[in-house]
Amino acid sequence: MTWAPVGTDATNMPGMPAMAQAIGSYVNAQGGINGRKLKVLTCNERNDAVAVTACAQQASQAGAVAVVGSYSEEGSSFISALEADDIPYIGGYGITEDEYQSLMSFPINGGLPALLAGSGLQLAQTCKRVRLVRPDSITGDQFPIFLDQGLNAAGKKDVDDILTKDDATDYTPVATQAVGDDKHSTCVSAVLGDHTSTFFDALRRVGDEQPKVQLSSVIGSVQQSVIDASGGAKSPLEGARITSWYPPASDPKWNEMKSVVNKYAFGDNAIDVADPGVQTTWIAYQVFLKVVRGMGPKAKIDSESVRRAMNATTGLSTGGLTPDLGWTDKDLLGIPDHARMVNTKVVYQEVRDGRLVQYRPGFVDLTSTLRPSSDGLLNP
Repeated sequence: MTWAPVGTDATNMPGMPAMAQAIGSYVNAQGGINGRKLKVLTCNERNDAVAVTACAQQASQAGAVAVVGSYSEEGSSFISALEADDIPYIGGYGITEDEYQSLMSFPINGGLPALLAGSGLQLAQTCKRVRLVRPDSITGDQFPIFLDQGLNAAGKKDVDDILTKDDATDYTPVATQAVGDDKHSTCVSAVLGDHTSTFFDALRRVGDEQPKVQLSSVIGSVQQSVIDASGGAKSPLEGARITSWYPPASDPKWNEMKSVVNKYAFGDNAIDVADPGVQTTWIAYQVFLKVVRGMGPKAKIDSESVRRAMNATTGLSTGGLTPDLGWTDKDLLGIPDHARMVNTKVVYQEVRDGRLVQYRPGFVDLTSTLRPSSDGLLNP
């Protein structure tokens, strides 16, 4: 099963279940998994604890062997439901802390901790002061904690935390507060999911001219479609620094995914190949497929056997879309409150001539930034 919120007033991820269905068609057209048909179930978790619990119950009743490449902010609800039925959660989006604590969870990226700490480390190079605009929510409460880890590791002060609604239609007062004294040395980071573009539109309208502040965000809140919709090369996001888990969509490593979308999801506007949710679902299914194929054609495939196989996996290649992955004891990185984290690497991008491009080559490893040293302080 793959679940994600669709048609809600907050963050929506319709491309994730759509990508999962396209992968199912692709896999079965290639002969399935060791000759067995892959059946993909999808569910709308509606950004709601009751709905995502119902999705988990549906997965259990259908005999799903795993929940793969999914998104939900209701971590405590779905994790407890999956734990009760021994169903592994493979390659979640990484939006909740629960995904990095449960033995049922097999994350493929560093989630919000890596994105935000990486963003803080990147901004510390050029910013004297950083203002963060983020949702006034339980999930949003994590944002300044991780951003501060990156800033503090580089010797900079904590972020100025500006709370707002993540479903507002006008962010002009918040944008005015964020710009403040409007100095080049001030950076404004906005992490508002689907509504980040609405905030940046308000920012563009503040004052008589384009604000001088440096803009930044993380992938998921800003992606290529947002830049295109806000003016391309003339977008207020031109020059913005973006932290991502994966290489930009222009990288040839995504070619197989693009060909699958073109052939098996042609005309499905829900799938944006530059969307990190879609990309997460693609990578999660590649992990799942490799592990299950490795179990052999005669193996019993159920949720328990898949979980055991995942726990024994190490050095699994995703073709360079992430570092090699594994979930054995030696792969766990010892990140506080995120015991299941196995990948803290991010990619720095920037908006250049209206396109998201890689700002510096390769992955940036944030393990030492996220893991305290022996004296209790963050490593530099």
